Amino acid sequence: MKTLITGGAGFIGSHLAECLIKEGIRVVVIDNFSTGRSANLEPLYRSPHLEIQEANICDAERIQPLFQNVDWVFHLAALADIVPSVQHPMDYHRTNVDGTFTVLEAARRANVRRFVYAASSSCYGVPDHCPTSETAEIRPKYPYALTKYVGERYAMHWHEVYGLPVVSLRFFNVYGPRSRTSGTYGAVFGVFLAQKLHNKPFTVVGDGTQTRDFTFVTDVVRACLTAARSSAAGEIFNVGSGKTYSVNRLVELLGGGPVTHIPKRPGEPDCTLADIGQISSRLGWRPQVGLEEGVKVLLDNIDNWREAPVWTPEKISLATKDWFQFLGKAGAVE
Repeated sequence: MKTLITGGAGFIGSHLAECLIKEGIRVVVIDNFSTGRSANLEPLYRSPHLEIQEANICDAERIQPLFQNVDWVFHLAALADIVPSVQHPMDYHRTNVDGTFTVLEAARRANVRRFVYAASSSCYGVPDHCPTSETAEIRPKYPYALTKYVGERYAMHWHEVYGLPVVSLRFFNVYGPRSRTSGTYGAVFGVFLAQKLHNKPFTVVGDGTQTRDFTFVTDVVRACLTAARSSAAGEIFNVGSGKTYSVNRLVELLGGGPVTHIPKRPGEPDCTLADIGQISSRLGWRPQVGLEEGVKVLLDNIDNWREAPVWTPEKISLATKDWFQFLGKAGAVE
């Protein structure tokens, strides 16, 4: 068995690589290390089952040979985060759309047996209903969400036209060890953990009553493997915990402390909650790690965020200026 993971040095990809290698499965990692970290794969360096290829997924000539004799492809490589996507939409299109096209073509030409696409629940925008099912209206609010959804449509089209056995998994608010500790202002866990380490107040958006479906990374990895091992093709599944927790509750689980409230951002839903009935009934997958257990794992590894940027309200305001400028206008139009 030979597998290939694009973005395999990233947060989710490195956990997936680790799980596959533990099962004795060969893994080819393609990563350009723009956001992925070699340190994420260091524990696997001595494994004869690991092959690391530094390459850009948009480079068809470079990556096509790497798909030779590959059975399963997990396409996780992408540019993430909201604010940079608003600032640099062309970069996001190039990686998340053009790059996905290139990976799909390489997989098709290599006649891979399974193709798992890492989609995003951000495609739902501000949903009308929580829990949100796969049939909910698609209305992405920013370029990141749009490009990930367009990539998903390409993947489904490659199944419909070429018979590529594709499964798309829409991830909800993934967290866990190895999540990014540097770079742009982003996921709440990284922000809060760095603030806790440096004895700074937690910066809570709005009143903190907004809720999120926080999904632990090992559950996401199991969903990827379950999809690859299934006979499903041309299908889309939500991957979440099926539970939702307020940001205020997250602060409590992290030990509590002083809180500074910052303005609510346009385009952000009050609730994210995956309806996981489809993946549970069709594939037999269910989450195993609750938020309390997952947060404990993060706190046990909190030193990983020692060098992470510490976000203050002033820095957040500056970092999200374009968010308010552009997405605020979009909200006004609606």
